[in-house]
Amino acid sequence: MEKKIMSCLVLAFGLMITLVLNASASAADGITCEEALTQLITCQPYFLGFGPTPSPTCCKGAENVSQQANTTTIRRSLCECFEKAAKAFQIIPERLKQLPQLCKIQVPVPLDPTVDCNTVP
Repeated sequence: MEKKIMSCLVLAFGLMITLVLNASASAADGITCEEALTQLITCQPYFLGFGPTPSPTCCKGAENVSQQANTTTIRRSLCECFEKAAKAFQIIPERLKQLPQLCKIQVPVPLDPTVDCNTVP
């Protein structure tokens, strides 16, 4: 039963990615919203409150996205992408904010759905 629920959640998360992507602009010459969300898909159970910590695969994806956020334009684009995704996927904001600490990584993009993305350096 639990596997069926997780399968349904993953499918729903994938469909929501498609919806968010259609509403999000891509970053020029850098990682796109679609690429970032795809790399973070394994974080979905953690973001929704399943399990106390993100998986190693989730942390690796977060690290990869973080490394590619190397310009102000890309960081602002990812900020807007994450903001829309957090709302669309009903991600628990506290879980999102805790990800860098739990994965032991530095992130140049605020993981806070309430931040003004125009202020991201």
